[in-house]
Amino acid sequence: MKKLLLLFTAFIGFTALAQEKPVQWTFSTINEGGKQYLQCKALINKEVQLLSTAANPGLEGVKTSFEFDSNSVKKLSGIPISDNTSILIKSAALNNAEVQVYTDSVTWKQAILVSKGDSFRIKGNINYYTLKGDQVETFSEPFSKQFIEEDSPANSVGNTNKAAGHSILGWLIAGLIAGLIGFLTPCVYSLVPVTVSLFLKRSKTPEQGRKSALFYSFSIVVIYTLVGILSVLFVPQSTWNTISTSWGFNIFVFLLFVIFGISFLGAFEISLPASWATKLDSKSSFGSYSGIFFMALTLVVVSFSCTGNFVASLLGIASKTNKWAAIIGMTGFGLGLALPFTLFAFFPSWLKEISKPGGWQNSLKVSLGILELALAMKFLSNADVQWGTYFFSRDIYLSLWIALFAFLSIYLLGGFRMKQDSELPKNDWDKAYIPIPRFFFALASLAFTIYLIPGLWGAPLNKISGLLPPYGTQEYTGATMSSSKPVDKATTYTIQPTKYYNDLIRNESAAAKNAELVTFFDYDEAMAAAKEQGKPLMIDFTGIVCPNCREFENRVWTQPEVMDRMKNKFVVASLFEDFTAELPDAEKIFSPLLDKKLETVGDRYKELSMKLTGGISQPNYVFLNHTGSKLADKGYGYDDIQKNGPSDFVKHMDQVLENFRKK
Repeated sequence: MKKLLLLFTAFIGFTALAQEKPVQWTFSTINEGGKQYLQCKALINKEVQLLSTAANPGLEGVKTSFEFDSNSVKKLSGIPISDNTSILIKSAALNNAEVQVYTDSVTWKQAILVSKGDSFRIKGNINYYTLKGDQVETFSEPFSKQFIEEDSPANSVGNTNKAAGHSILGWLIAGLIAGLIGFLTPCVYSLVPVTVSLFLKRSKTPEQGRKSALFYSFSIVVIYTLVGILSVLFVPQSTWNTISTSWGFNIFVFLLFVIFGISFLGAFEISLPASWATKLDSKSSFGSYSGIFFMALTLVVVSFSCTGNFVASLLGIASKTNKWAAIIGMTGFGLGLALPFTLFAFFPSWLKEISKPGGWQNSLKVSLGILELALAMKFLSNADVQWGTYFFSRDIYLSLWIALFAFLSIYLLGGFRMKQDSELPKNDWDKAYIPIPRFFFALASLAFTIYLIPGLWGAPLNKISGLLPPYGTQEYTGATMSSSKPVDKATTYTIQPTKYYNDLIRNESAAAKNAELVTFFDYDEAMAAAKEQGKPLMIDFTGIVCPNCREFENRVWTQPEVMDRMKNKFVVASLFEDFTAELPDAEKIFSPLLDKKLETVGDRYKELSMKLTGGISQPNYVFLNHTGSKLADKGYGYDDIQKNGPSDFVKHMDQVLENFRKK
């Protein structure tokens, strides 16, 4: 468990120490005499020598070497050639062996085979050794350069505008629900009787006991709010966006949910080192309110064994939306975790009910374990989509969910027992029976299982579309099987969507697919098509891993009046802000808005979102005329549709069309 905590800390760590390298590298592409080269220039610090690429007798491998990936090797011609002559020295660090080294600077040129129409990338690492006095060190420097017949210029469009305010209520509710679920976990739930009884027994009056419980709950909320504030202050929004949409983060949370889920099923117990809780608990004797605060901190630390996965996923997903989402989300989580403690303090008679021994507590634990395994599938699906493998298709995902919720239904109906379960209660005739609450939970689980089954044949399942893999990963749909010939959706467009089309078409929504909507995935192509068609451009800032985007698409795009306007009155561009395809070298420029160098297509669209809306949020709809100017004062996002409904989006589109005609 300690290793898991350290891994979690690494994912939300605020700083990383970087080792200063004694050689500064720059990489470029050059054309000499009609031939193209990868040029690698090394600027060597004073008092440092860089070993050459020459082999040194008795020191096999101790040299500078170029390592290219398998695809790059096919495009190489010859070996890297340096423009400087190395010198021979005796090195005390290498037992006075004679070695070839460079000082000050050296440039290598690697010839590249480029044919007409080629567009490819050369990737690899330079592994090198340096000498400084009697010290020898080794380093590695990665490189990645694109070779194309003609680089396209970087595109810069749009203007800056302040982002529309985002509703905090949704994230507060999301955090509250996550906190209430966290409260039901055994790490927290089992502490309620002891904690509340302690306040009531130590207090001179019931009123004082309730005040202590209120401050205890308030302290829990403050601690989790501080976690959200610290994450916002020290981790930039763009970094959280990158973290939460990265395959590494999603695999990490997937493993957390799987480990905790299996633990809840009774395979093993997870607990933090007892010394951590003991040290914090010892502080609880210092003063009245300070002691209560440290009791709350003890709960937060001890309960991490069960709540860590909720905190990690909530922080990662909320923080990429805006800074307030993370803070309010964590405040809501603290409220959900703390609220029951207050209620039990004000209604102590309830403690008798939850303190009764019985098997229902373990049944609740097992049920939560099954739900955690189901949630784990979502994060595995996110990673699969980011990898672009699409192995974990919508069909496989739904099959696992159907199996898990069918398993839960049978379990709640008493079909079998898990390791730590007791027998079901018995009636007056000594026969086991299903308690009424358990029956209704089983009924809900069974109904949900039945609801999922049509999804195996391509049903959109709009109510939970945000939790499912992209509709385009479905291996079998009734529509696909019944169609004898695929329809060319872009027949009315001279300029057709081609750029990134094959990479992103799987992420097209079910509504767009069924309506045969022409969707562009590149801004430049979409703007050119908008000019050709004489229509305004509708930009859908979206994400491959974006539950809210899928919910918006399936709730709003499916409305006939919305889809009719999208198909006939707009040119639509879906710009995926988490798309990791590498940009051409000429477009890898520093962005002051993001405070980083643009490396991927997603980075480029994050910058565009910042220019047009002043923030990064998904989904966000922005409408432009043919000069790149906005046709509405603000974007239209998830919060707007939550407050106003699909009909309001239709009004917004009509107002945009009116503004377009006026301009």
